[in-house]
Amino acid sequence: MRRILLFAAIMVFFCAGVVDAGEFTLRAPGLQGQLTIAQVFNGFGCAGENISPLLKWSNAPKGAKSFAVTVYDMDAPTGSGWWHWVIFNIPANVNELKEDAGNIGKNLAPRGSVQGMTDFGRPGFGGACPPAGDKAHRYIFTVYALNVAELGLDAKTPPAMVGFFLHQDAIAKASVISYYKR
Repeated sequence: MRRILLFAAIMVFFCAGVVDAGEFTLRAPGLQGQLTIAQVFNGFGCAGENISPLLKWSNAPKGAKSFAVTVYDMDAPTGSGWWHWVIFNIPANVNELKEDAGNIGKNLAPRGSVQGMTDFGRPGFGGACPPAGDKAHRYIFTVYALNVAELGLDAKTPPAMVGFFLHQDAIAKASVISYYKR
């Protein structure tokens, strides 16, 4: 009986490890279920710090030639959501974006990456700033593993067009969702 239990425990551990080893995963160690003042925009009536969070991904699929990261608010009252961050052409050997990498002036983004236009009308990270009194908005942080080294787009490309190419060239994606209400 003891041998059977030991064998079963080993098999569960082994099988769990095999399943987890292949799962493309995004982690945001500093984010909880709710965004903090650090990730809130500074403008449009919001008084946050506008700092993009540390993002780390693991178990990228074989064949990934680059990565892209987006932050999207599907609850924005625009009819089309709101793009808060679009960064692409992240080299395949990179597996994280440092905290505040979305601040163009600090030059913390990976070499070769492009920070695209957001719905704030400029490139770089733009934090949460839902209308006062609105429901809690969902901020979806997504990393895309792409089958191309570069998208062939520049920083002035509209975020919806970047999104089109991301979906066209994605071989995997992973997301984290946080909420914010004011």
